[in-house]
Amino acid sequence: MTRLFVAPLLMMALAVPANAETLSHFTLPNGLDVVVIEDHRAPVVVHMVWYRIGSADEQPGQSGIAHFLEHLMFKGTDKLKPGEFSDIVEANGGNDNAFTTWDTTAYYQRIAADRLDLMMGLEADRMRNLVLPQADVDTELQVILEERNQRTDSDPAALFTEQRRAAQWLNHRYGIPIIGWRHEMEQLSRQDALDWYDTYYAPNNAILVVAGDVDPAEVRALAEKNYGPLKPTADLAARARPEEPPQLAERRITFADPRVAQPYVIRTYMAPERDPGAQQQAAALTVLAELLGGTAATSVLGKKLQFDSQTAIYTSAFYDGVSLDDTNFGFAVVPADGVSLQQAEDAVDGVLAQFLLDGPDPAQFSRIKTQIKAEQIYGKDDVQGLARRYGEGLSSGLTLQDIEDWPAILDAVTPEAVVEAARSVLNRKAAVTGWLVQEPAAEAQP
Repeated sequence: MTRLFVAPLLMMALAVPANAETLSHFTLPNGLDVVVIEDHRAPVVVHMVWYRIGSADEQPGQSGIAHFLEHLMFKGTDKLKPGEFSDIVEANGGNDNAFTTWDTTAYYQRIAADRLDLMMGLEADRMRNLVLPQADVDTELQVILEERNQRTDSDPAALFTEQRRAAQWLNHRYGIPIIGWRHEMEQLSRQDALDWYDTYYAPNNAILVVAGDVDPAEVRALAEKNYGPLKPTADLAARARPEEPPQLAERRITFADPRVAQPYVIRTYMAPERDPGAQQQAAALTVLAELLGGTAATSVLGKKLQFDSQTAIYTSAFYDGVSLDDTNFGFAVVPADGVSLQQAEDAVDGVLAQFLLDGPDPAQFSRIKTQIKAEQIYGKDDVQGLARRYGEGLSSGLTLQDIEDWPAILDAVTPEAVVEAARSVLNRKAAVTGWLVQEPAAEAQP
């Protein structure tokens, strides 16, 4: 019965034009880029400010400063007391939050459309008028240290991931955790935070994305009113990061911890990101990840390892091309009872080798392409997701045209392009293979 309803709904979704949203863009004289996405189905607006700065832009010895300042941005200005920003948003029926990645730092509010002017005023105020008393800095430093305690130091899988990423990048700062190394976090100062803020938190280093029940002309007027008076940072330097050298040897790590409940093996390969004007290989890798590890019952790894040989109880493949610099393609396998990590790893290598010989199954390839196309269309129903799609893409170096073209580029991927991308990326010399094991374990020595 479910299938009878799913098929017509899917066909209806695929009949929707790929670029159904109404998009407009302008830049204020002070350099602030503004993207407006109209969606009048509900009287709600998402207001997001993205800064073109993330943890991978930090200087050596200051890991965690980007995330630390994200926390401090809620401490107050000349007009607002610490915490009052979020209190005002909540009092007006909205919600707000922020996040830091390796490439960007973003702040957002979701609220009734008639409160947009208020949100712009609040966000513009803290873009240039942040106040940081030493006591607030000291308190928040303890908060982020406790966050590291809870989310990383107390979780063996998180520590394992941290160690793997450090092994994956030989020189680039993608190998350094966003939250920071503890010994460097402990040394972060008020002056470090102010220097970061004064340099990078400026209209000419930001992207404003407004999505929802809005009129572009009104958004422009409100942006000019609230953000227009802000002075840009003079002589803002271009983003400069250490380049990754050629990787010539596979790295292997084993992380053992008595708290590990379920051992697993994971391998990540260096992979290209979505480059401006050249997204075809990234599109092929996106399809490859779905083919290899999308759904257990239909993916290559799932069918071969979970159902046919019952070697594994879980398989996945993953790739996210939205990145300023080279990223990862990878897979993970949780072995079934009685199957060692070495046996699981060997089984995956066998499946991958056979896939490179045979290529994708035509029926499965067609199904995956249809599924991806449907997901792109369904994603337009989420206003916040749309705002994030554009903000994340633009702050990671893509253009509006790149973001608009992405669904069509995905749709044009061929089986031959997928195999070519797989042969290029599945290179063991640029890979890190990791075992997460429970200590003590005889199989902890690969």
